[in-house]
Amino acid sequence: MGILGRAASEMQMKKLTCIGMELQFEWEQVAAFVRQPDGSLFSWRERFTCFRYLIYGIVNKTNSEISLKFDDKEFYWKQNESLLRRLEDEGVVKLVFPLHEEIKRKQLLRNWALNWHDFTWQPIDEVYSYFGTKIATYFAFLGMYTRWLFFPAVSGLATQLIDFGSFQWLVLPAFFIFVISWAVFFLQFWKRKNSALLARWGINYSFAEYKASANELEPIRHYLSIEREEEKNFDDAPAEKRRLQRNEWSGVLLRIRNNAIIVLGIICLQLPFELAYAHLYEKTETEALRYVLTALYLVAIQYYTRIGGKVSVILIKYENNQGEQSSADSLIYKVFGLYFMQSYIGLFYHASLYRDILTLRKVLIQRLVVSQGVGKSD
Repeated sequence: MGILGRAASEMQMKKLTCIGMELQFEWEQVAAFVRQPDGSLFSWRERFTCFRYLIYGIVNKTNSEISLKFDDKEFYWKQNESLLRRLEDEGVVKLVFPLHEEIKRKQLLRNWALNWHDFTWQPIDEVYSYFGTKIATYFAFLGMYTRWLFFPAVSGLATQLIDFGSFQWLVLPAFFIFVISWAVFFLQFWKRKNSALLARWGINYSFAEYKASANELEPIRHYLSIEREEEKNFDDAPAEKRRLQRNEWSGVLLRIRNNAIIVLGIICLQLPFELAYAHLYEKTETEALRYVLTALYLVAIQYYTRIGGKVSVILIKYENNQGEQSSADSLIYKVFGLYFMQSYIGLFYHASLYRDILTLRKVLIQRLVVSQGVGKSD
């Protein structure tokens, strides 16, 4: 732990303190920093970052180049060069990745993956400590979403099995209103749960709330003085402020441009394909051929989606995103728009083409059945 602590200190890693402020980690003041739910000082991702820093930090500190040999191949390790980086460039090291911690892996396998008593309960704190924030939040959302699906599932089953007699015409509108209300409530309750999880993990906090108590915290006084000095220098530099604003607006315009490229690309590539599919679907008389046509259609849609995802990743590299989180948010917007349009543009076209709820329902059933097979085979 001492090696990781000193590595984190050298990296100037930011960690949450017990008073709610995120400050540069100092090994000498380790008691002032928040620990993980399992009692460890660093999360899985922080440990991996420290180990990566250590192994890539092995450099040639001699005054000359060092000759290295591997499988009759000779190369030179230059001064102040990372050894691992040189080995990667020479093809000696193919990939660097973390291994599982076998004890924790088996514990998660027993308490999580093989837990047959409660399908919706998950050891979220253990998942967070092992896999990090994003993976834990993802599975927390899936668990809550699975539990909440019970309500629309029961309601939908009731609308299909129960004969409401003269009030049958009110069933579908009432069910639609219920689903919309369910989605609103689910979103609000998920926001509360997500905020509670982030607060429990020491991630969701406000710097402004704790700034007033700085005078009472002697061990971190010098950090606050440094930040106040930086703010003062920033206020005295209007040119720097204008440059930052210009870069921010430039990033916004680049994201708008790239989003427009994604949308126009989907329309130009998929709309002719949708028209051809709708025309062939209408001309096809047998249900078996319609299922085959739908399968070919969904395979092509998956292929278009992969191309759009790769294009989105390439476009993000040319955006002026401020950090990893901003790039991830931009990618989420693009991928969400991509999946939404490619999943529903065909349904919207069929709905406007047939204007028949029974025909549209038949199309939806065929897509659902075929998509299950295509998804599993993919």
